[in-house]
Amino acid sequence: MSDRYLDQFSSPVSKLVRFFQRSRDRWKTKQQELKAESKLLSNQTRAVEKSRRQWRERAFAAERRIKELERELKSLKSSRPPR
Repeated sequence: MSDRYLDQFSSPVSKLVRFFQRSRDRWKTKQQELKAESKLLSNQTRAVEKSRRQWRERAFAAERRIKELERELKSLKSSRPPR
């Protein structure tokens, strides 16, 4: 570091170095934890969206099947001779 820059600080350089290293290490650790949490949440969001999409597709398929069976039932009732 230049002497002009160091003149701003009243603490010894060795203490400053330790302080800045600790500060940097804490920052890196915090960022790594946040990155891991972000990735976890992103994966969880993707899994939930996939699950919703699958359930929605199943529900639409079930609705189509119900309508198909209702039409079939209606046609069977109409083709049956009256009693």
